[in-house]
Amino acid sequence: MSIKLGITGGIGSGKSVVSRLLGMMGVPVYLSDTESKRLVAADPHIRRELTALLGEEVYRNGELNKPLLAGYLFGDPEHARKVNGIIHPRVKADFRQWVEEHKDAPLVALEAAILIEAGFAGDVDYIVMVYAPTDIRIERAMKRDASSREAIAGRIQHQMSDEEKKARAHYTILNDGTQAVIPQVEDLLNTFTY
Repeated sequence: MSIKLGITGGIGSGKSVVSRLLGMMGVPVYLSDTESKRLVAADPHIRRELTALLGEEVYRNGELNKPLLAGYLFGDPEHARKVNGIIHPRVKADFRQWVEEHKDAPLVALEAAILIEAGFAGDVDYIVMVYAPTDIRIERAMKRDASSREAIAGRIQHQMSDEEKKARAHYTILNDGTQAVIPQVEDLLNTFTY
């Protein structure tokens, strides 16, 4: 059975960079953001539940009505809890099936911004926190998303704090521009005699 790493970090921390490096080093990586979007679009159970919750307009012409869903999600924390209650169990089941399909790999990874918050911590053996100071994260996210400082700062406010994530993490990769990331990822892999 594979050792499962959970890669997490706040917006703009560089967890996708770490995941890409792991992939280039031969570690299969499950991208929860990409896979959850695929499941929301295609999984009949999710489609049925979201339609029951939000009405037929949530899928317009067979496509997810993202503005409608986003408006509902960000309107109330209870709304987010309901939607997550529909989506997260299906993503977890999909991840578990994916792990089974990659059982011959000595090491696999799950990238998830909300790994701990979404209850995935119990599905991985080790949590790897990718850390960068908030000001650097905001700058990166503003460039990447062509978004305002206020919008990015608002999104950061709604995520678990870095301190909380660090306290739960087994390993931390520093991605603040002062240390090269590749040697840190190599050191992480060497920890598992990969």
